[in-house]
Amino acid sequence: MSATFSALHDLESKLHELDRRAQRRRRRIQQKPCGPEARIDGRVMLSFASNDYLGLANAPELIEAAREALPHWGLGSGASHLVSGHTEAHEAMEQQLARFTGMPAAISFSTGYLANIAVMPALLGREDEIFADRLNHASLIDGALLSRARLTRYAHCDLAMLGRQLEASRARRKLIVTDSVFSMDGDLAPLPALLELAERYDAWLLIDDAHGFGVLGPQGRGALAAAGLSSPRLILMATLGKAAGVGGAFVAAHPVVVEWLMQTARPCIFTTATPPLLAAAVCRALELIEAGDARRARLQQLIARLRQGLEALGYRTAASATPIQPVIIGENAQALSLSRALEERGLYVPAIRPPTVPQGSARLRVSLTAAHSEADVDRLLEAMREARTDMPSA
Repeated sequence: MSATFSALHDLESKLHELDRRAQRRRRRIQQKPCGPEARIDGRVMLSFASNDYLGLANAPELIEAAREALPHWGLGSGASHLVSGHTEAHEAMEQQLARFTGMPAAISFSTGYLANIAVMPALLGREDEIFADRLNHASLIDGALLSRARLTRYAHCDLAMLGRQLEASRARRKLIVTDSVFSMDGDLAPLPALLELAERYDAWLLIDDAHGFGVLGPQGRGALAAAGLSSPRLILMATLGKAAGVGGAFVAAHPVVVEWLMQTARPCIFTTATPPLLAAAVCRALELIEAGDARRARLQQLIARLRQGLEALGYRTAASATPIQPVIIGENAQALSLSRALEERGLYVPAIRPPTVPQGSARLRVSLTAAHSEADVDRLLEAMREARTDMPSA
């Protein structure tokens, strides 16, 4: 038996093991633009699966902004930002992002994952220590590991535990890192208390606001604005493919931090810049976000309606006031069964399983958007009432 065949056989065995644990995933083919109505694998369904929280991904204003930029800029940027790919459109976007978030400076990245694996390796090394919430996004964990700093994890939102860890640390530099809105539970990090600990123990505070940007705070300016926080210790990361409806990400911080990232962050230096037409669309999206109080109010109404309905049906939810509404089922097979039962009724609500969430906490992750209607939420609730009888017992 050749080495190559043995390796393939080993992978095949591991895939079978994923099947046994009901953990194998597959990509679903989307055949319509992002929106509440999806056509998936040829079937039209009502979707509660996207992070397009304000319903901007298919907004005519953003399409027009990209269309207007296309004749001037073409498609690709052609190079990294530091070579020749940093256009006037990118510069305007970064300046507008800094102003919008109230931060001194901003730098853009092609994805949120790249942004998160950029910051910590650029700022920290072997003599330093990172303190991370246990429910942080995988990209934050990977960024911490790539930095080669010591990684110390604290129990979810446990400030007392974090305080003890910071006090005991003898690291050269310290960094606290957290999601603002935790992507699988929808709950909020205690940002003011985290900044107080950062001040007390002379640490950076890195906040991943991927699910708060555009949704939280006055005019949707994000979690920092919602908490009224400002400090040179703050480093903000947010993505532009969720509430902003476009794509890419940015980091906003003190100008010295932003300049250092530009000089040293490998995902910035060695990645081709995003297409300039996307930067132009982001600038227009920021205007819509700023003027989007009605969208955010509608979103909050839908969240309240869904939560009340799920509680009445006896489903287990989480303490989330955000568009992320987890319905915690427990076992993988049960979560998959409920998801399939909803799909049979024309609703797409994916099951989320380990390792994305802890063992025994498989769930449906309902994502609401301002493009949904009250009738859409009521249809979901009725389907969940009917589908519950289809679930196998644990």
